Amino acid sequence: MSELVEIVDSLENKVSKLLHRLELLQQTNSKLKNELEMAHKEKTKEQQIASEWEEKYNSLKMANSMLGSNTNKTEAKLKINTLIRELDVCIARLAD
Repeated sequence: MSELVEIVDSLENKVSKLLHRLELLQQTNSKLKNELEMAHKEKTKEQQIASEWEEKYNSLKMANSMLGSNTNKTEAKLKINTLIRELDVCIARLAD
């Protein structure tokens, strides 16, 4: 009978340790999920900033080409033609 009590006590002890470890792992998991979410938000923010800088760069490049820079004249003309086509599409949609 004494052996049975010892076995039950040992099992209770092991189960208690496992439950405690489970709780610690759940807390760690929750913390890691929060960190991952924050990293995703930071990545999205950085991508948005990079996109804004790329847009500014393209605008500056366009402005330089319009000021007479020979390197980008054809690119400026193509961009202007694209903008005109987009405006024509918008006007056509408004006219409908």
